[in-house]
Amino acid sequence: MRTNRRKRATDLFPRVTDSIRWWHRVVVAAVAGGLMYLTFPPFHHTWWLAPISLGLLYATMAVGKPSVRSCAGSGFSYGLAFFLLLIPWVGEYVGPVPWIALSAVMAGYLALFGALAAVTMRLRFRPVWFALSWVSVETIRSAFPFGGFPWGRTAFGQVEGWYLPLTSVIGVPGVAFAVALTGAAAVALIIRLLDDRSSVVRNGTALVAVAAVVVPLGLGAVLAVTGSPLTSKSGELDVVAVQGNVPRLGLDFNAQRRAVLDNHTRETLRLAEQVNNGSRTKPDLVLWPENAADVPPTVYPDAAASIRAAVTAVGAPIAFGTWIPGPDGPTNSVLLWSARDGYADAEPSGRYDKHIVQPFGEYLPWRSFFRLFSSYADRARDFQPGTGPAVLDVPTEQGDVEMGVATCWEVAFDRAAQQSVREGAQFLFVPTNNATFGRTNMSYQQLAMSQVRAVETGRSVVVAATSGVSAMVAPDGSLISSSGIFTPDLLQEKMQLRTGTTLAVRFGPWPQRFVVLLTAVAFLYALRGRTSLDVLAGRRGSATTKEHDGQQAT
Repeated sequence: MRTNRRKRATDLFPRVTDSIRWWHRVVVAAVAGGLMYLTFPPFHHTWWLAPISLGLLYATMAVGKPSVRSCAGSGFSYGLAFFLLLIPWVGEYVGPVPWIALSAVMAGYLALFGALAAVTMRLRFRPVWFALSWVSVETIRSAFPFGGFPWGRTAFGQVEGWYLPLTSVIGVPGVAFAVALTGAAAVALIIRLLDDRSSVVRNGTALVAVAAVVVPLGLGAVLAVTGSPLTSKSGELDVVAVQGNVPRLGLDFNAQRRAVLDNHTRETLRLAEQVNNGSRTKPDLVLWPENAADVPPTVYPDAAASIRAAVTAVGAPIAFGTWIPGPDGPTNSVLLWSARDGYADAEPSGRYDKHIVQPFGEYLPWRSFFRLFSSYADRARDFQPGTGPAVLDVPTEQGDVEMGVATCWEVAFDRAAQQSVREGAQFLFVPTNNATFGRTNMSYQQLAMSQVRAVETGRSVVVAATSGVSAMVAPDGSLISSSGIFTPDLLQEKMQLRTGTTLAVRFGPWPQRFVVLLTAVAFLYALRGRTSLDVLAGRRGSATTKEHDGQQAT
């Protein structure tokens, strides 16, 4: 009797799902990928599209009986649409081949996600396994190959949303899980309502689904008001970020390296003049961007003289990006040049060498292979990754301040900012150079990463860019001030210094490692269990198979 009632209640829904074809799923997945793109800068206030996007992707894998191959195809379609829209700046000056190739490779990871989710979703609580698979594949593509490509991680599209405050507790991977679970659980509830309303109430599916949506958003709202309870204010620092601009756009921007240094020196001297005439307060620290001194002062005396003149004029330490030659290749470095008694020191007082160097930009893996595809391949140099601390000890009139450094590409990786905080950083400095990507969305997308890092670590962040966007970011991720793009500018703010360690930093990479391990175990278990059940179903007939599929939908 119960079976007959269920058949009448679900008479329409199976007919609809049975008419779904593979290309329907591909189209819906591509649309979902486009919606995810709309959550990233330069778009504003569209963070809520992320759970809708992943909910639609879940639907392509949960409605009807799609095969593993079909789910992989949906994942690939989603990834291709998303990355083609997100990263066209990759080919801004080198042509469309690298852009399309990288988008296709990233879409391959989403195909892997589709296959992984298709198998693990055979287990109970399908939205949970969907979300865990999503986080696992984000983790893998952010680490492999060549150190990974973290661009486009779900959390980086949430800088104006209710999920952002969660970053201080569960980190970037945790936010991805919360967004994916919210979207998948909401769609799972809709599917169950269409399939059998009475069972939704009877087995508590509605309550679980509503909790999966409400709890993350509610916790995010609380944290947005209270802030991270594990960090506290320890003072303020008057900081100036100098954006000197570059002489011209494109890959040859640094052909006039002396001009780039002169631009930043000129802006700093203008700052000193304003301090002297009383229109600005005297800063505690001045920050120049990556490549601001691409005429290394350790090699060229005239460059050192210019920097000393700027330090003396402003009467405050200057930290700036440069490169330092070495026996195995140069390092992309940040030097700190201090001032004592109003005069610049003879030599730099601190040095940070970039730990995570960018493949295809700062070094070229498989050079002989990739030069076959682009004449620009050999422009990539052989920068060496640095080692050692990720903080610089900045002397100020109020005492020494610990400044964490994550240079450009490094801000995309969780471990960079987290290392700085573990080593005592009271605020974070992100020197960057985006001149090689022209007037594209790349600068705004990267700025969003710095905003996420501010919340994740509970620290203020200062972004200094050669050509924009430079910005001052509060510990809650909000923008205090920002510059335009390809224009000289001086940003000055009293930045909050903080101590303490958020849960996200304390846990570090271990939660996502556990998620990857758990997903792998579930994948193997689901494969084994499905094989056994399929054999059993084959012996007992099709009715048993249908009953099993209905149970798994829960």
